[in-house]
Amino acid sequence: MKHATNDPILPFWQTRYGLATAVTVNNAVARSLQLYGEWAEHEAMLLSGLIEEGQTILEFGGDFAAHALWMAQAVGPLGQVHVAEPRRIHFQQVCANVAINGLDNVFTHAVWLGRGKGSSSLGSLVPGTRKDADEKVRMATIDSLRLDALHLLKVNQPNALADVLAGATETLRTHRPLIYARLSGMDTAEAEVAAIKALGYRAWSHVPYLYNADNHAGIDANIFPGLVQQNVIAAPADSRFEFAERLEL
Repeated sequence: MKHATNDPILPFWQTRYGLATAVTVNNAVARSLQLYGEWAEHEAMLLSGLIEEGQTILEFGGDFAAHALWMAQAVGPLGQVHVAEPRRIHFQQVCANVAINGLDNVFTHAVWLGRGKGSSSLGSLVPGTRKDADEKVRMATIDSLRLDALHLLKVNQPNALADVLAGATETLRTHRPLIYARLSGMDTAEAEVAAIKALGYRAWSHVPYLYNADNHAGIDANIFPGLVQQNVIAAPADSRFEFAERLEL
């Protein structure tokens, strides 16, 4: 068995796509970055075949910029990656990782993307938020960002997808991007998929394991045994995209 090289005491972690600032490993993303030097790499494997240089990507839910680092490389200097992260400390951590890697094609937005504007408490938006972790967050719609282009919309934030889509109708109508999203759970998955399809999209299932045997650090130990994400990849019904090897929803 190989051993991790990312010391929790050091200020930075070496990851597959660049440096990451060391943070408290109190969630799956941070534990994965510290131990394996990557997070949800099976998502990157799927999407890397779909992203091209010069494209524009919007990601909701920063995940410490774990995926923004590789997406910034994938779209190149002529492309753009926009990351929306509403939580104050998480937003600052995303900005830190973008800055230390010199990613001038990444733009960060301290907002909760949904169907409305103004502000709200995090607790009212995310069920189960601890009272001591609640905070006011700014709200905005994707349409209000007025992006000049959009080729991929990536939604990592749970309990948000239906509202994100409701606030993006003009953007989706104009740019017709691919959509990749983590579904929120059994109680909401059907409605979330229906919201995607109602926009004229086809949707396919993607169920990536959290553990990647070929991880960047070469660690054999699996701290996520049997754990998967229930995700969806969607494309406009009239587009060239077809994911025949995946279950259509």
